[in-house]
Amino acid sequence: MIIKNGYAVNGVNFVTNSDSAQQVGFVSHPKNTEIKAHVHNVIERKVYSTQEVLIIKKGRLRLDLYSQEKEYIESVIISSGDVVILPFGGHGLKCLEDVEMIEVKQGPYLGENDKERFASVNEEKVVINE
Repeated sequence: MIIKNGYAVNGVNFVTNSDSAQQVGFVSHPKNTEIKAHVHNVIERKVYSTQEVLIIKKGRLRLDLYSQEKEYIESVIISSGDVVILPFGGHGLKCLEDVEMIEVKQGPYLGENDKERFASVNEEKVVINE
């Protein structure tokens, strides 16, 4: 599938079916939207954990990185044109501006059973690695 540069929708829209082996979606959020921190549960597949790739088309966000044990590691500012590969561990996002990004991960997608949400890092403890 090809996702042209001008493709846009509001909210979250996956262009692949939920039972596809690879999941590809388009995500658009307004400023101050927060994606709660989470790790992906181990699901029996040929691959044993979910990996994600984020392609930032527009905006800036703070990416909070966590260990698989949900321990906060650090935060990184991600900008338009950056690509993020998340092969393991947990992560959370805070949009610093309006953000548009492409998210790619393997499937099939099991909804909320596919991840475990947990408390995000306290804002006072955020350590930004530029």
